[in-house]
Amino acid sequence: MTIGLLSLILVVVLFACLLLGLWVGFALMAVAWVAMELATPAPAGAVFATKVWGSLTLWDLTALPMFVWMGEILYRSRLSSDMFRGLAPLTRRLPGGLLHVNIMGCALFAAVSGSSAATTATVGRMSLPELRARGYDPSMAIGTLAGAGTFGFLIPPSIILIVYGAATEQSIARLFLAGVLPGLMLAAMFAGYVMLWSALNRHRMPPPDPRPSLAERLKAAALLLPTVALIVAVIGSIYAGLAAPTEAAVVGVAGALAIAGVSGGLSRESFVAAMTGAARTTCMIAFILAGASFLTVAMGFTGIPRALAAWIGEMGLSPYALLAALLLFFIVLGFFLDGISLVVLTTSVILPMVLAAGIDPIWFGIFLVLVVEMSQITPPVGFNLFVLQSITGRGIFEIARMALPFFLILVVATAILTIFPEIALWLPDQMLSRR
Repeated sequence: MTIGLLSLILVVVLFACLLLGLWVGFALMAVAWVAMELATPAPAGAVFATKVWGSLTLWDLTALPMFVWMGEILYRSRLSSDMFRGLAPLTRRLPGGLLHVNIMGCALFAAVSGSSAATTATVGRMSLPELRARGYDPSMAIGTLAGAGTFGFLIPPSIILIVYGAATEQSIARLFLAGVLPGLMLAAMFAGYVMLWSALNRHRMPPPDPRPSLAERLKAAALLLPTVALIVAVIGSIYAGLAAPTEAAVVGVAGALAIAGVSGGLSRESFVAAMTGAARTTCMIAFILAGASFLTVAMGFTGIPRALAAWIGEMGLSPYALLAALLLFFIVLGFFLDGISLVVLTTSVILPMVLAAGIDPIWFGIFLVLVVEMSQITPPVGFNLFVLQSITGRGIFEIARMALPFFLILVVATAILTIFPEIALWLPDQMLSRR
């Protein structure tokens, strides 16, 4: 059987499984099993058992359920309301006013949750009613939240960076470090756009609030202290070399429980709900990783990645041309797959040609996360769009239209990161060289 025909059969099997409603993890396992049966005499059952067990016993993955649990705890605490009340006095006098609360709030919550959907839901439930009551333009209020909610994938501790690191056997600590400056750059670009839009559309902005007093600003800063302390405890311990990502995740859970307990947001019901939510999310990701690991081995037996890499090599594409082609490829896939599925489904096929082109795998992880962020705000499978639909009651495509400027900013940020890869690589090189 030729490589082309085999590839076509596997693509048909994959989309048939997804259209039938099969869970993504099981769909990947089905495709891998078909590939094994068609391409090799090796026993598919034995390979399946070995790879699934091996993929789920990686020590680095221990951090995943802990960071998910941390986000679930904070989602049910008073952290989001305190964060809004703390940021509001600090942003009122900026061009764009309280719209910056969406951006700053998402950046802060992303640094303690690691989840894009949790970031969007937590900040959105608090900020959107306040912005609506103050007369802010709904398209910008929803658009800024849709775009900034994607920070949960980029700003560490990022769940998807843990997944990428486990799937590619890259250092999760280096990936976390590599995500910091691109995350700050993206937040600055979003804030710059809000300032420019507000300057050009003054008639759509509410009257500016009175200048807050020094006492109000100090009180606001005090409300942000728990969030900042948790960020320092989790991320600072990794950067300082005091803890591995897995150990830092335990620190984060302890800190989240302490914040929820002190703020009065921790009860028996919320504790059980947080554990249940974390278990469900972790199991979903584990099934996807198990299926992806089996598919990775099956792809090796079929020879498809080698053939694809050779075909790309024969085309003589420069690294920039290759990345441009991959960008379009991932954007199209993002219309149909969620972020984690997109990463684990494509890594086994794409990474060999990326490495052959001399592209740093740590940098490529950040590039891939930026593209996955785009998929979060593109219909019909944009998770952030679903979250905002549940909060606002608006249609998916209407919300996608509001988020379009931020999608384009993500494209520009990806281009900047491609031209200046040091934005992602400088910090991990500097921090790890000092150890």
